[in-house]
Amino acid sequence: MIGIEFYTNGHIVSEADSMRQKLGDLAKQYYATSAIIITDAGISELGYVDIARKSLEKAGANVVVFDSVVADPPIEVVEEAIELARANQCDLVIGLGGGSSIDTAKIVALYPNEFESVNELLEADISGFKKMPLFAIPTTAGTGAEATFVSVITAKDGSKKAIYTPKILPDVAILDATLTLKLPRHITAATALDAMVHCIEAYTSRTKKNPISDALAVKGLQMLWSNFDKVLNHGDDIDARTEMLLGSTLAGIAFVNASVAAVHGLSYPLSINFHVPHGHANALVMCGVFNFNLPVAAPLYAELARAVMPIETSGMNDLEAANQFINQLRDFLKTSGLKYRLNELDITEQDIPALADIVINTYARLIETNPMNMSLEEVKMIYKEIL
Repeated sequence: MIGIEFYTNGHIVSEADSMRQKLGDLAKQYYATSAIIITDAGISELGYVDIARKSLEKAGANVVVFDSVVADPPIEVVEEAIELARANQCDLVIGLGGGSSIDTAKIVALYPNEFESVNELLEADISGFKKMPLFAIPTTAGTGAEATFVSVITAKDGSKKAIYTPKILPDVAILDATLTLKLPRHITAATALDAMVHCIEAYTSRTKKNPISDALAVKGLQMLWSNFDKVLNHGDDIDARTEMLLGSTLAGIAFVNASVAAVHGLSYPLSINFHVPHGHANALVMCGVFNFNLPVAAPLYAELARAVMPIETSGMNDLEAANQFINQLRDFLKTSGLKYRLNELDITEQDIPALADIVINTYARLIETNPMNMSLEEVKMIYKEIL
């Protein structure tokens, strides 16, 4: 067995309406006097920021709001949020929203340290840095950002840059499924499939697979799998939404400790070059990658299949069960309403060489954790299969 170092949040609350009822009391436990809420304009418009503000102010904290986060947050936006936190001497940082808002909040939480720009921070050894108390409140069931110690932002040249250290792990994750009730169907589907990929890639990680992540990945996948159709067709089902949100968090804890792999490696260029949302990009390439991995990963996919669809896989050998598993994931994508061919997103065969080159030259670390090695030509093949 490999050596294991495992990190997760110190405090997780999973309860409907918990942001309204418990955020202020949790802030008191950290002696917060001035809190900054990091979010986006859409979340503000839904009224969620007002709910958080009232809970914090009732507990005696001043509140400032930064609601200019955008998808794949640029460094410049992150720096604006840092300046606002510094100017107001904030002593609590709250990321409220999707992965972009929470990733921004993770970097803002480092603001008491001396650095002039986020570019400088990306180059620094932050192992000895202080961090402000950091709360994460997700409004989607997918990214798992509330339980991870990675923050991904966008550099000026359009490339994705990551800060990856347990130093930025949120202290508190508040899982309030009422905040996911208004999610449109396509976002519900994309984020759920994203979380499933997190579970699957954590469970099959070639380099960092471990028993703790395995257990969380299996349970997370069971919760996501069994509630996927429910939340798509009955979006107001609060019990199903609660299970999806907790499943996503379990997936986040699993993958940040075990790593993701080639699905993410092939999805990132789709997001960078063609602005395909991250969860949708993962869903597009997942079955192609899993099929490619079958020669070595079929036993592991079979284990997951038997955990989530025991009746359907009864009596099947590993390869049969693994294929059944992948076929069901493909059906999830097709019935979700999401586009599932690259040409539907204006991606052509002429674009594939450049996409594959990015995978091999920029995201080689994600190929290293994949169950199978993958060459440039094999990456092109996988893209062409979903063209």
